[in-house]
Amino acid sequence: MLSTPLAAALARRDVHYAWVVVAVTFLSMLVSAGAVGAPGVLLLPLQREFGWDTADISTAMAIRLLLFGLMGPFAAAMINRFGVRRMVLSSLTLVGGGLLASLAMREVWQLILLWGFVVGFGTGLTAMVLGATIATRWFVARRGLVIGLLTASSATGQLVFMPLLSMLTEAYGWRTAIALLCGMIALAALAMLGLMRDRPADIGLSAFGAAEGAPPAPPAGAILPAALGALRDAAATRTFWVLFATFFICGASTNGLIQTHLIPLCVDFNVPEVQAAGLLALMGIFDFVGTVGSGWLSDRYDNRWLLAWYYGLRGLSLLYLPYSDFTLYGLSLFAVFYGLDWIATVPPTVRLTAERFGSERANLVFGWIFAGHQLGAAAAAFGAGLSRTVLQTYLPAFATAGALCLLAAVLVPMIGSRAKPAANPVAVKG
Repeated sequence: MLSTPLAAALARRDVHYAWVVVAVTFLSMLVSAGAVGAPGVLLLPLQREFGWDTADISTAMAIRLLLFGLMGPFAAAMINRFGVRRMVLSSLTLVGGGLLASLAMREVWQLILLWGFVVGFGTGLTAMVLGATIATRWFVARRGLVIGLLTASSATGQLVFMPLLSMLTEAYGWRTAIALLCGMIALAALAMLGLMRDRPADIGLSAFGAAEGAPPAPPAGAILPAALGALRDAAATRTFWVLFATFFICGASTNGLIQTHLIPLCVDFNVPEVQAAGLLALMGIFDFVGTVGSGWLSDRYDNRWLLAWYYGLRGLSLLYLPYSDFTLYGLSLFAVFYGLDWIATVPPTVRLTAERFGSERANLVFGWIFAGHQLGAAAAAFGAGLSRTVLQTYLPAFATAGALCLLAAVLVPMIGSRAKPAANPVAVKG
């Protein structure tokens, strides 16, 4: 295990090992996100090769997004029970195996099984709760910044991989693009195996910014009672339901819509596939800036009002899209403003969750909130595909998502100001 000598060497240079954990987690979330985002590039090539319609392929994508979200709270409980390293390695193995097996698929049911259930279950073993777990366990100071970095890795991976996958698909076929993803997954697994530790106490450290001394890890409960108990307690608060509803809208306006259907939408308006994938890469670049900046802001300002601004601006950008005339200038303007806001909502949402429900249960409660995100993503992935098949246009789906974002901007301030800590943090009303 490289972690112990490396931690000692870094300590002599006054560098906390928590930053190595962040780097390894960043890589793992980046390549996993590439696997989650790949179907958005491959939708049209699969249609051309196999003759599957948009609704059929969107069904597999919806299942993948749904499982990715519904596994969240149970993933948090499994991470607490079995450890970060074991769960991430299990996740990468399942995702890589599902993608490898898909190289030989010929029928739509195989697509649904492999890209829907296997990849969905594999990515769901860590989901977005991995970043929340690392941030809350390893950091007291700079927590918002770390959440921003790890969130950016997930969102940026979904977008930045797309132009590369698109170019490989155009030049060599979609199977070559999948093979590249499998190689990246193997690299991330090796880094995770050698460098990840579950908690600072495992190498005799305190969390970054915490008082000296390494407190022992709290005992992990059984998976199902831990996940359901967190839901029971959190569901008694207004904060949970507002965050759940707004994160549903977040998923409906990001993963399920833009990531899955923006390229086919652009093709409908005579924009080449590679150019459309380039727009997603541009969004990824600005998303990285926006999400890291959001993490920095969330350490300093009221997270409720940050969320209200983020959702409002995202809604306006989606409503603008049909009026861009799908020119290079119009789409680039959309990519910049939408990209800055792509997933900037996550750092304030995670911070609000940790503040209101306690750091030890934050990943469990956030897992349920993230389930709402992926329910929204699945609904948008399927609904937009159905709109394209039945109405021959994606535009109603994009207009609906924009309107929902404006609704989310109104809902967030209903959380109310932060209450004083109670004996049982999960019972705090707000």
